[in-house]
Amino acid sequence: MALKATIFKADLQIADMDRNYYQNHALTLARHPSETDERLMVRLLAFAIHADEALVFTKGLFDVDEPDLWLKDLTGAIQLWIEVGQPDEKRILKACGRSERVIIYSYGATSHLWWKQIAGKLERAKNLSVINLPSSAALDLAALAQRNMQLQCTIQDGQIWLTDGESTAQIERDTFKAQR
Repeated sequence: MALKATIFKADLQIADMDRNYYQNHALTLARHPSETDERLMVRLLAFAIHADEALVFTKGLFDVDEPDLWLKDLTGAIQLWIEVGQPDEKRILKACGRSERVIIYSYGATSHLWWKQIAGKLERAKNLSVINLPSSAALDLAALAQRNMQLQCTIQDGQIWLTDGESTAQIERDTFKAQR
């Protein structure tokens, strides 16, 4: 029998002072059986950073032709493609061809090695940004993971804080590649 996804519910309050975006979102996330709490929470963080009424979680790990999140315009064209983890360069270049902007959120101890191996192959991708979260930040996010979450996210001057009222994760980001 195949394992089923685990459903997580998150009430997310976002106060993004950098974008003047203040909104509450009731989110349902399906965690693939092979997905960790770290990856799930990095997906949630990516949503908070780029929050928009049209930004949605996709089938992600269940469908190899979809990212973790995307934002489409009214014609169905993909404006923003967000991947979490360490995708291979072929997948990244394919995403860059299909979307106006592509953002990858890498995390974990091997992120620097992964980027070092593929950076040269992605130089021509002008619509690509690669952001790295330190391992400690991903672990702090994972500690907030619960099946039913009440979270507040504050973004100010590039700094990010995610809290459940008891614990807070302060998120630092390194930019491996910025969109040109």
